[in-house]
Amino acid sequence: MPEDLSPQIIQKTQDLREALHRHNYRYYVLDDPEISDAEYDRLLQELMRLEEKYPQLMRPDSPTVRVGAPPLEKFDSVAHTIPMLSLDNGFNDEDILEFDQRVRRNLGEPDEILYTAEPKMDGVAVELIYETGKLMTAATRGDGQTGEVITANVKTIQTVPLVMQPDRSRAIPTRCEIRGEVFIGLEAFKRLNQERIRQKQPPFANPRNAAAGSLRQLDSKITATRPLEVFFYGVGLVEGTAFESHGELLKVLKQWGFRINPLIRSGITIEAALDYYRELSERRHQLAYDIDGVVVKVDRISLQQQLGATSRSPRWAIAYKFKAIQETTTIEAIEVQVGRTGVLTPVAHLKPLNVGGVRVSRATLHNQDEVEKKDVRIGDHVLVQRAGDVIPEIVKVIVSKREGRETAFKMPTACPICNSRVIRMEGEAATRCINSSCSAQVKERIKHFASKGAFDIDGLGDKLVDQLVDKGLLSSFADIFKLDENALSQLERMGVKSAANLKSAIENAKSITFARFLFALGIRHVGEHVAAVLADYFIELDPLMNCSREELEAVDGIGPTVAESIIQFFKQKRNRRIIDQILAGGVKLEAAAPKKAGKLDGRVFVLTGKLENYTRSRAKALIKAAGGKVSGSVSGNTDFVVGGEAPGSKLDRARKLGVKIIDEEALKKLLGD
Repeated sequence: MPEDLSPQIIQKTQDLREALHRHNYRYYVLDDPEISDAEYDRLLQELMRLEEKYPQLMRPDSPTVRVGAPPLEKFDSVAHTIPMLSLDNGFNDEDILEFDQRVRRNLGEPDEILYTAEPKMDGVAVELIYETGKLMTAATRGDGQTGEVITANVKTIQTVPLVMQPDRSRAIPTRCEIRGEVFIGLEAFKRLNQERIRQKQPPFANPRNAAAGSLRQLDSKITATRPLEVFFYGVGLVEGTAFESHGELLKVLKQWGFRINPLIRSGITIEAALDYYRELSERRHQLAYDIDGVVVKVDRISLQQQLGATSRSPRWAIAYKFKAIQETTTIEAIEVQVGRTGVLTPVAHLKPLNVGGVRVSRATLHNQDEVEKKDVRIGDHVLVQRAGDVIPEIVKVIVSKREGRETAFKMPTACPICNSRVIRMEGEAATRCINSSCSAQVKERIKHFASKGAFDIDGLGDKLVDQLVDKGLLSSFADIFKLDENALSQLERMGVKSAANLKSAIENAKSITFARFLFALGIRHVGEHVAAVLADYFIELDPLMNCSREELEAVDGIGPTVAESIIQFFKQKRNRRIIDQILAGGVKLEAAAPKKAGKLDGRVFVLTGKLENYTRSRAKALIKAAGGKVSGSVSGNTDFVVGGEAPGSKLDRARKLGVKIIDEEALKKLLGD
C-alpha cells in the first residue's frame, strides 16, 4: 500500500461510492431525493478527485464511470441465456380479446385471468447482467439470441444502477439478467437536436434513432453526453429467487434499485386492460417520452411458464399497437426494384413528407396485386402511414382529388435490370426475374452476405458493392475473398489506404459462426433466428447440406416450406460450388462453444413432458450454461432424454435407439443444481 494511501482514504472513497449509489436510487427510482443537486455534484467531484489521485481505488461499479471509458475498436457479442423474443401485435380490441380467449383455452378455461398492462416504450431493448449485485455486462437485444456488448455505454446512463440496492425481504440473486428499454425524452431530444444544429451536425430523425445511435457509439464518452434514460420491465435468468406474479417482480425490481414506469398496472382484468389502452391513447401526446402502444402480459408467472413461447414470441404477452400516424402526399413515380431472390417490388416515390417525426419519401407497394387492390396510380394523392410506427405504407388513394392525368402502373414483363423474362408462379403474389446472374440480384446477395448479421465486413457498403459488380470484380459473394488490393485501390473514392483497410476487414471476417454463415448464404426463409436453430441442431455444415426433408421437419421451428427451401438450395450445384469456393478462400466456421466451461461438455439432451421444478426455457438455459446442447428430436447423437409428466413419442424413440432416459432428479444431479 502506498505510504499516503491511508485506511481513512480507502474508507472515505467507499463511503462516497455507497452514498452516491443511494442518492441515485432515491432520485431516479423513488423520486424522493435527500440532498440537493449541488450537494450531489459536490460528493461526485470529491470522489473523482480521490480516484484521480489514487487510481488503484478505481472500481468498475464506481459512479464516476458514467463519464465514459476509452474507445473500443468494435463491439463483442454475447448470447442471451434466455432469448429476448419479439411480441405478437394486436391492432384492435378484437385482437386482444382473441388473445385472452387463446390464453384461456391453452390453460384449460380458468375462471379468471389477471394481467399486467404497461406502456410500450418506443426505445431500444437492452439486457443487464448483474452478478452478486454488481453490473457486469450490458447487451443489446440483437437478433434475440445474441446481442452486442455495450457495457461501457450503458454505465453512462444515470438511471442504470451500477450496484443493486439491498432489500431486507429478499436476498440479491447470485446472477440476475434485467431487461429494460433505453429511450430519450422528448424535451431532451429537442435540446439535443438544437445543439447538433448549432454545431453544424445533422439532426436525429426521432428519439428512438437517437437512442439507438447513442448506445452503439464505440466511444462511450460520446454516449455519456446523450440524455439517455431507461425503464425496466422484466428479467431473463434469475438465480436464487422466484416471483409469483409479474406485479411482484416489478415491485422487487424497484426495491433493488431499478426504475419502473409508474404508469404500469398489475392484477387487472382484460376489460380493464382495454380501458387502460384507451386512457393511454388519449394521454399519449402528453407524456414526456414516446410510446407506441400497450403491452398486455399474463400476470401470474406460473401461468406464463405453462403457456410457454413460440420460436418468435411468448404466448403470454401481446402488444396492442396505437393507431398509426397518417399524412397525405402525392406519388411522383413508381420504380421497380429487384431483390436478392429475384422478386420484383414496385416502390412508390412520394413527395417527401414528415410522418410522426420521420421524413418519408418512399413506400413499398409490395406487388401487382396490392397496386390493383388499392388502385394506386402515378400522380395520385394518397394517405400514408408508418405501420407500427416504423414501415411507411400507402393506406388508400384519395380518389376525390384525381384530375384525370394519373397514370396506371403495370408490372414489367421483362426484368428492368437485365431484361430477362419474369414469371409469376401459380399461387404466389410475387413476380420474379428468372436470371440468377441478374446484376441486381447479385448485388443484393452480396450486400446481404457482407451485412451486419452475416459476415459483417466493415467498409463493404452498398455503393462499393454496386461499383465492384458493375466493374466485373464481383460476380458472387465467393469473389469477395479473391479481391485484389491493387485493383481495389484503383476504384473511385478508394485509394491505397481504403483498399488495405477493406482487405484487412475481409481477412478479419473469415472466422465466422455457423449460424451467421448460414444466414449469409441468403437461403429463402432462413433469417437469423432460423439460421441459429439450424446451427444449434446440425452443429456442422455437412450434415445440414446432406440431410433429408424429414430430418429438417423434425427440428423444432422448421416447417415444410422452410425445409423445402433449404433442400432446394443445397440441391443446386451452383450453390454448392460457391460454398466450396468460400471455404477454399480461407473462411473457417467457428465451433460452437458453451458460454461457460461446464460439466456437460457438449452432451446432447432432449426434453419431453412437463417438468415439475424447471420451465422448459430454464432447463435449456441451465444445460447450455453447463456446456450441453438441447435438441428438439431424438437421434443416434442424443445422450440423454429427460422425461417429465405426460411425455410424448420421443420417449418411445429413445427406447428404440437405446438412448439413456433420465428423470428430472437425475438432470438436477448432472447440473449440480
